[in-house]
Amino acid sequence: MHRQDDAHHGHEQNAGSSVRDPVCGMTIDPAKAAAKVEYAGTKYYFCSAGCAAKFRADPERYVKPPEPKPPAPPPPAGTVYTCPMHPEIIRDAPGACPICGMALEPRTVTLEEAENPELVDMRRRFWVSTLLTVPVIAIAMRHYLPGDPLARIASPAVLTWLELLLATPVVLWGGWPFFVRGWRSVVTWNLNMYTLIALGVAVAYVYSVVAHLFPRLFPASFRNQAGEVGVYFEAAAVITTLVLLGEVLQLQARSRTSAAIKALLGLAPKTARRLSNNGTEQDVPLDQVQPGDRLRVRPGEQVPVDGVVLDGRSAVDESMITGEPIPVEKGPGDRVIGATVNGTGSLVMQAQRVGAETLLAQIVRMVAEAQRSRAPIQKLADRVSAVFAPTVVIIAAVTFAVWGVVGPDPKMAHALINAVAVLIIACPCALGLATPMSIMVATGKGATMGVLFKNAEAIEVLRTVNTLVLDKTGTLTVGKPRLTSAVPVGNTDPSELLMLAASLERSSEHPLAAAIVQGAEEKGLKLAAVEDFEALAGRGVRGRVAGRRVALGNAKLMEELQVAAPAAAEQAEGLRREGATVMFVALDGRLAGLIGVADPIKETTPEAIRQLHAEGIRIVMLTGDSRTTAEAVARRLGIDQVQAEVLPDQK
Repeated sequence: MHRQDDAHHGHEQNAGSSVRDPVCGMTIDPAKAAAKVEYAGTKYYFCSAGCAAKFRADPERYVKPPEPKPPAPPPPAGTVYTCPMHPEIIRDAPGACPICGMALEPRTVTLEEAENPELVDMRRRFWVSTLLTVPVIAIAMRHYLPGDPLARIASPAVLTWLELLLATPVVLWGGWPFFVRGWRSVVTWNLNMYTLIALGVAVAYVYSVVAHLFPRLFPASFRNQAGEVGVYFEAAAVITTLVLLGEVLQLQARSRTSAAIKALLGLAPKTARRLSNNGTEQDVPLDQVQPGDRLRVRPGEQVPVDGVVLDGRSAVDESMITGEPIPVEKGPGDRVIGATVNGTGSLVMQAQRVGAETLLAQIVRMVAEAQRSRAPIQKLADRVSAVFAPTVVIIAAVTFAVWGVVGPDPKMAHALINAVAVLIIACPCALGLATPMSIMVATGKGATMGVLFKNAEAIEVLRTVNTLVLDKTGTLTVGKPRLTSAVPVGNTDPSELLMLAASLERSSEHPLAAAIVQGAEEKGLKLAAVEDFEALAGRGVRGRVAGRRVALGNAKLMEELQVAAPAAAEQAEGLRREGATVMFVALDGRLAGLIGVADPIKETTPEAIRQLHAEGIRIVMLTGDSRTTAEAVARRLGIDQVQAEVLPDQK
C-alpha cells in the first residue's frame, strides 16, 4: 500500500499537478523534477539527485509513513499529588501549591513517567527569554561598548522601542508563571519569594513602559536633555531570565532525584511466568500477578514478587536487598524476595506479596517519603519566610521614600531603582529552596549508592552520630569470594588436591563453587570430567573424578562418609581465624586436605576505618558469618565491636 500524496502512477500523473518529494517533503512540479524513480509500480519524483539516491538506498523507509510518537501515559488512577516544598499539601489532581505556587507532582514515582511537563515548559521559556534578553542588555549597556556602535545604527528613541518590544515577551510570557504565583500568594496571604519576584519585575517593567510612552507624566527632573525618561527594561528582563534559570536548575535536580527512584523501580521484572491449574505456563504483566498465583522462575531470571518456594532448588542473589553478594540457597518452604536474581536452578514459587506490598515497593516508597519529609531546620526556615516577605516589602517602601526625599537627582529615578533592587536582591530563593533541594538530592544520590535515609531528620542529625554500624560483606570486603588456600593433608599433592576439588565443584551450583573453579583456572590447572556427581544439600558434593572418589563439604559430610577429620581441625580453625570459609576434601575415603575461600577486604577499607576513628566515631560490624571469621576481620581492621551470626531481617 502506498501513500497517495507521495506516490503517483505514471499513467495517472497530470503534467500540471504538483507532488511531494518523499525524502525531503518539498513540493515540486513533476515536469521539472530533478530525478524520477519507479518502485513497486509507482513513480516517485525528487527535487535533487541526492534525494533520489537516498530513496534508492532504502525505499521502504520513505514509502511507509512514520509511526507517530506514542503519547505519554496518563497518571494511574488514584494518583496523589503533593508539593515538593510543602509535603502537607495533598491533592487528587495536578495543580499549583496554594502556599508557594509551585506545580504539584505525583507523590509516588512510576517507571513509565514522561519528562516533567513543568521542566519542559520552564526550559522553553528560559531559552526564548535568554535569546531576547541578550540584545536588551546590549542596548541598555551600549554606552559602555567601544565607539557606541549602536548609536550609529539607530536613534536612542528607536533603540528604546526595540528594548520595549524585546522585553515585553520576556516579562509577560517568560515571567507569567511568577506573576500567577505571586498573585496567588497575595490572595491567600502566603507571601513568599514569588511575591517579591512578581512585584519587583512588575514595578520595573510598568515604570519603564509608562516612562517611554508618556514621558510628560514625569517631573522634569526625570527627563534628560532629549526629554526622555530613563527606562529599566533590561532589569526586568534579566531578573525574569535569571529566575527562570533557577527554576530550570531546581526542576532538573528534582528530575534527577526521581531518576534515582526510577532506577530502583527498574530492578523489578516487567513480567512473570504464571502456571495455571491445567499445567500450562504463560508470561503475564507483573501487575496481573495476584497473591496465591504459582510462578516459575527460570535460571538467570529475576524473582517477580515476594513469595515462598514450592518446588526446586537454586541459589538466589539477594545482594540488592541484603548487601550480601554470596547467593543464598533456596528450597521448598524458603522465602524469596521480588527483584532478586535466581541462579542456575529452576524454582516454582507461590506469590504472597505483590504490587505495593513487595519489599522493593516499600523501599521505593520509603525513599520517596524521605525526599519530601521535612527536616527540623526547615521549620526555622518556614518561620523566617513567613515574616521575611512582608518585611522586605516594607523595607522597599521605606527605601523608595528615603531616596525620593533625600536622594540625588533625579530623586524618583534613584528611589525606584533602589526599591526594586531591595525587592529582588532580598528574594529568599535560597531560603525557600536550599533545604528542600539538598534533602531531595541527598536522598536521591544516596539511593543510587545503596544508602537509604528514613527521613530528612535522619540526614540532619547525622552530624551528631558517634557510632557507625557497618555490614561486613560488600561493605568492608570486596563482596566476591575468592580462593585463598588449598592445604594438603599427608602426602597429597597441593595441585592435585585443587584440581580434583575444582573439577568436582564445576558441576555444582553452590555459591562458593565458582570461586574454587576460578582459583584453579588462574593457577593453570586443567580440570577433569566428573562422573556420578551428587549434590548433598547443606553438606557438600561428591562424585568420581579421574577414577577417584572425591567428596568436598563441611564436617557433617565427613562424619556421614566416616572420614576422620579431627587431625585437620586445628588447621581448619586457623584458616577460619584468618576469615576464610573452610571445606574438607576427601579422596577415596580418607581426608586429603582443606580448601579455604574468603571474601578479601577492600583496599580502601583500612584507610576509611582510620579516618572514621580519627573523627571519634565508634565502628560496629554486623555479619551473618561465624564469630571466628567475623573476629578475624575485626582484628585486621581494628573494629570496635562485632555482632556475628546475624540474620538479614535482624540487621
